[in-house]
Amino acid sequence: MSVFNDIRTAFSRRDNALIQLLLLNGLVFVALVLIETVMKLSGTYAAYYPNVVRQLQLPSDLVSLLRHPWTVLTYAFTHETFLHILFNLLNLYWFGALIREYLGDRRLVSLYILGALAGAVVFLLAFNLIPALDRPGGVSLLGASAAVTAVIMAAATLLPEYTFMLFLLGPVRIKYIAAVVILLSFIAINQGNEGGGLAHIGGAILGYVFIKQLQAGRDLGRPVQAIGDWFTRLVTGRPNLRVTRGGASPAPAAAAPKKGVVAKPEQDEIDVILDKISRSGYESLSKDEKQKLFRASQR
Repeated sequence: MSVFNDIRTAFSRRDNALIQLLLLNGLVFVALVLIETVMKLSGTYAAYYPNVVRQLQLPSDLVSLLRHPWTVLTYAFTHETFLHILFNLLNLYWFGALIREYLGDRRLVSLYILGALAGAVVFLLAFNLIPALDRPGGVSLLGASAAVTAVIMAAATLLPEYTFMLFLLGPVRIKYIAAVVILLSFIAINQGNEGGGLAHIGGAILGYVFIKQLQAGRDLGRPVQAIGDWFTRLVTGRPNLRVTRGGASPAPAAAAPKKGVVAKPEQDEIDVILDKISRSGYESLSKDEKQKLFRASQR
């Protein structure tokens, strides 16, 4: 069917990280809906949560976690209600597009994964170290909210003055949207959703630190990218490509830029970009100009 071909094509492209994250969340949701429906109709619904959902959601109980260690990631791709996945994917689409435009596909994936892990760590630490959160049998966490919150906070840290047009509200800067998201996380804690609220806060902290470290020249996503490259080589069997050229000897190492460091634009280029912003606004910049402006902020 063409649908399956479209999905396969979407996952085969290396410059399609945002769509891949959206699809992966959507496919897991659809699979769970179908499995739940079949088990209800077949009279085996009692086994749905222990045999299906429990394999994906993150438990606060450390003994259960040791039996299901993969859940520190799978929970961030698992949703049970339509509204839950709808709001998460809408936010991921809006804010993830900004991260992808300025930082690229690989850093978007790294940010999502690290945000999910940070949310899991804060959730586990809180429910195992804070007596007030002790629950008989423990609690479980699922949903992409921690990872999506990391993306939102990263976008707000990177581009605090960027404006979204919100229905009924008009233009709103994303730094204020991020502030509301954090406030809602604290409200969730006070209203009984302690696990979700704490995971959101963990993701938000990661998103902020990720951008600040990137601006300082340190990419926290490199380990995630290295693991992804290793897994890709394992699945495809393709080794890393190395290109060598004959001819003149390379310039001395001291004159060459450090590996992994992108050359920063000259001040006159930045002045031209800033003049363009003053004349026509930030949205008039091209993608290349926006990236140059971001690299300049790393100085």
